[in-house]
Amino acid sequence: MKIKFLAVAIGIAIYGASAILHAEGNARAGKDKATSCNSCHGDNGNSVAPNFPKLAQQHASYLVKQLQAFKSGVRNDPMMSAMALPLSDEDMADIGAFYAAQKISANSMPVLPPPDEDEEEPAAGTAVKPKSVPELIAQGSDLYRNGDLQREVSACIACHGPFGEGNLPAAFPALHSQHPDYLIKALTDFKTGARGNTPENMMHMIAKKMTDEEIRAVAYAISMMK
Repeated sequence: MKIKFLAVAIGIAIYGASAILHAEGNARAGKDKATSCNSCHGDNGNSVAPNFPKLAQQHASYLVKQLQAFKSGVRNDPMMSAMALPLSDEDMADIGAFYAAQKISANSMPVLPPPDEDEEEPAAGTAVKPKSVPELIAQGSDLYRNGDLQREVSACIACHGPFGEGNLPAAFPALHSQHPDYLIKALTDFKTGARGNTPENMMHMIAKKMTDEEIRAVAYAISMMK
């Protein structure tokens, strides 16, 4: 059954590939054009701040797609929209080529956030011991590879590859070694509908069926992929 479910998800990925156009960029020119991106995304696309995504080793086609979305308003972010507005198609292609040529850095083991002070304490005798980081990574790895057939949560592997390498022809992003905090935010935004610039809103349809624990678990698992 898992194989059948995976095949359906792969079919969606292949269908989406035909709509993506690829532009060749100049990585050397892109390095100069990406200077204004350094403060948030790092000199070589490896951001230091966990809430800013790493762009190193990301598919150029995906980066161009996101820049176009910010420029057109399909994807909304005050800072990124302003940065993308003056960029030409050539600029975007060059910037994408530069970051695609960089090597992404590895992450250290994720650290669980402190308990939410506003969260109500469970009644005596009903407390559930929170999962450890290794337990969450194991849970996330299983969901990444197998999905959840009963709840119709697609396996991430179908679009993002067995090692989080993404899908270049379909412009599906590479995810491996991404900051876990950013992955959690991205999945949460897809879940709530705050972000949805994907073909047929596919990521929203998947993320809305995931629990907060599953989102954290998958993010932790992906962040450890190399």
